[in-house]
Amino acid sequence: MNEFKNYHPAVNFIYFTAVLLFSMFLMHPACILISLICGILYSLMLNGIKAIKFNFVFLIPMMLTAALINLIFNHEGATILIYLPGGNPLTMESVIYGLSAGMMLAAVISWFSCYNKIMTSDKFIYLFGKVIPSLSLILSMTLRFIPRFKHQLRVIIQTQRCVGRDISQGSILKKVKNGITIMSVMITWALENSIEISDSMRSRGYGLPHRSAFAIYKLNSRDKKAMIYVILCGLYLVIGTLCGGTYFKYFPLIRSAELSVFSISNFTVYLMLCVMPVIIELMEVIKWKYIKSKI
Repeated sequence: MNEFKNYHPAVNFIYFTAVLLFSMFLMHPACILISLICGILYSLMLNGIKAIKFNFVFLIPMMLTAALINLIFNHEGATILIYLPGGNPLTMESVIYGLSAGMMLAAVISWFSCYNKIMTSDKFIYLFGKVIPSLSLILSMTLRFIPRFKHQLRVIIQTQRCVGRDISQGSILKKVKNGITIMSVMITWALENSIEISDSMRSRGYGLPHRSAFAIYKLNSRDKKAMIYVILCGLYLVIGTLCGGTYFKYFPLIRSAELSVFSISNFTVYLMLCVMPVIIELMEVIKWKYIKSKI
């Protein structure tokens, strides 16, 4: 289930750029909740069981931790609920703001996990290789290096465990020594790998003027429709935000845009934008089941 990945890289990049920007700047709780639910739902569709483990083991605890840290340090707000042992007030505004900030952080991380799954390094280089070749290569290598680093680290740890040099074996001093050995091997691998990539790219003429580039991507009518859809939704949300349709203020008292047809339309358009890849994947599943039923 990965139909949205087959769209043109420009569509993928514009979509995730729009969703991530709106997720970070639209602070209305309704917008944050829409972004969080859609981001988690799409990550589940892309990653399956891995996404479930990631959401329950990392994402939700991180969201609650961010909200708790905000309660400890943020005491703004006029509606006092209780006084903490240290004498600082616990306000309703700070509680709601902490939960909203935690959900916003979780939503952004969830969308970034989807971005890494859809926007591969070859797509990024295809989009920006001619405009900013050096920067696009560095960003692509950086994004690709993290999963490769994790995979190689697991390989090295398993190898060291087989010869009795794991960080979980022996005394504390031996554990530290084994950990330093593992990190030394990792750093050596990273440096050698970067030199090999540099030599490979230089031998292929990367960055030279008038060099040709092969690309399998073509902007068809489906991609154009999707791009227009994303741009129209984005423009409507920008206009709606400037006109106060998604206005929400946390301090000193909670103030929100009046619930009207205009504000509801902004939330609806934002939902239509965030749920777009989910709908694409579901439509592809329905289409595939229909074709199978006709065989």
